[in-house]
Amino acid sequence: MTEFSYLHTMLRVGDLEKSVHFYTSLLGMKELRRIEVPEGKYTLAFVGYGAETSNTVLELTYNWGTDKYDLGSAFGHLALGVPDIYGACERLRAAGVKISREPGPVKFGTTVIAFIEDPDGYKIELIERKSR
Repeated sequence: MTEFSYLHTMLRVGDLEKSVHFYTSLLGMKELRRIEVPEGKYTLAFVGYGAETSNTVLELTYNWGTDKYDLGSAFGHLALGVPDIYGACERLRAAGVKISREPGPVKFGTTVIAFIEDPDGYKIELIERKSR
């Protein structure tokens, strides 16, 4: 057994409320906690599908006064499992979410995936995971 555990991934966001709305209202996460740090001029919002004590979560960092970031070329994507990828993409599209890769099988495979983008342009891979 390892001494390490995966706690969270951090993304810098340009509009904290818009990002929290995206991850909670559209992707079904819960806002778990929020920390305001006036001295450092930033706010952290932790969102996820369960308590931080037993789940990896997403830390959304808003640096006051910064509304846009260069995403660079090193970051790839976040990945979320979904039981009905086609239905999820239609629901997200209707809510104005950008679908950057329509649902379908991966090249040379059978796993069905799609890609969406959050309000800051971060890519999120949706992977269909049917109930067994």
